[in-house]
Amino acid sequence: MSPGEFLIGPIRWYAALIVTGMALAVWLATLEERRRGLPKDTILDLALWLLPIGVLGARIYYVIFSWDRYAADPLSALYIWEGGLAIYGGVIAGALTALVFAKKRGLPLRVLADMIAPGLALAQGIGRWGNFFNSEAYGVETAVPFWRFFPASVLIGDTWHLACFFYESVLDIAVFVWLWCRRKKRLRDGDTTLGYLLLYGAGRMLIEGLRTDSLYLTGTLRISQLLSAAMVLAVCVVWMTRVKGPTRLWLLLPAALLAAATVCGVLGASLGVMSAVIAGYGAAAILCTAIFEIKAGGLSCPTAS
Repeated sequence: MSPGEFLIGPIRWYAALIVTGMALAVWLATLEERRRGLPKDTILDLALWLLPIGVLGARIYYVIFSWDRYAADPLSALYIWEGGLAIYGGVIAGALTALVFAKKRGLPLRVLADMIAPGLALAQGIGRWGNFFNSEAYGVETAVPFWRFFPASVLIGDTWHLACFFYESVLDIAVFVWLWCRRKKRLRDGDTTLGYLLLYGAGRMLIEGLRTDSLYLTGTLRISQLLSAAMVLAVCVVWMTRVKGPTRLWLLLPAALLAAATVCGVLGASLGVMSAVIAGYGAAAILCTAIFEIKAGGLSCPTAS
């Protein structure tokens, strides 16, 4: 189904799309830098450190959790142009880099994170199409013939599979649009980042359960779903400190389902059961977002004094 891995000559679509996404993310962050009145070139200086370290972190994360693919030829772990980047590795490495940068420049980390989050979501949405050209990040076989068309499904060999890369690309771009449109509201510092963590984390949990090439921590526990669950739970805990009454009970729902998923993992539940529980957790997280937004003001909370 894919037209091929290469764009022009030795240049791969995968690399070109990732670089394009990064460039757009930096440009959007510079717009926020100007709007917020930060020192000129703050974002460019940060990007010089954050981008290469982020890519390195994404590669190291991927290699660690799929070492069996590289054990026979460790040098192949350096062939980053062939694909194999894990976004969570990049986010973790990037967050640590931003933390050090913020401390050295005397800038609030939450402000820097809020400037970066929308562009990060957009870059992810663009970069996911690199998976299409590499014929990777697809899901289980499409059981219903009605859905055997692109982009709902993708043809791998002679078999139609769910196009998980496309689903996540749509998720990422939707998250970007939502965050970008709301960035000028009176938000607390860090709320844009919390919105990214909650919405991307919840969506990723749902989509990850459909994939056939996930990285696993144990036999049934997918590492990306575990990290997504942790992100969503952390956001719900932060939000619980801001509200009182019945709304707080709704924010406990993801915690309860996370506990159920953990029990399933410990007991060695089947992959189908585990995926179903975590998918329910993701759906509950999205529901809690809507409730918090409507009843408690959500990301529209006035800036803290």
